[in-house]
Amino acid sequence: MTALASLGLAQDAGVFGARLDWVPISGAERNDVSGSGFVTATLSRSRLSIMGCFDGLPAAATRASVHQGVATGARGPAIAELEITKQADGVVAGNVDLTREQRDALLAGHLYIQVHAERGVAPDNAVLWGWLLASQVTSPCAAL
Repeated sequence: MTALASLGLAQDAGVFGARLDWVPISGAERNDVSGSGFVTATLSRSRLSIMGCFDGLPAAATRASVHQGVATGARGPAIAELEITKQADGVVAGNVDLTREQRDALLAGHLYIQVHAERGVAPDNAVLWGWLLASQVTSPCAAL
């Protein structure tokens, strides 16, 4: 039985999606956040391949990262950086080799993508975020 369980962990766990939407803001930060996007991620063994798009940011994108929260909807530290178009509209992509703990967090819905721009919410100019969920339906990106 243990061998079968190990074999199951080595198989693909599937496709995950995230709708990128505004990070939490206060009323004073309303002009610092805009835009939306979509991300699709495919898990093959421990490699997570991420591809997505965004548009309508308040300023040029500066970076994108994968974060691990303690729960779905809860912030956490960055675990990997992604490639991103340095414009207000563009694509985000990358491959991340996950540890067993990070893979378990993905399967539990605790990993999320966060996009930062030249202007955004303090302290790090974040503008968009979205949790990678197996049940999340995403729209195709016109930019891809």
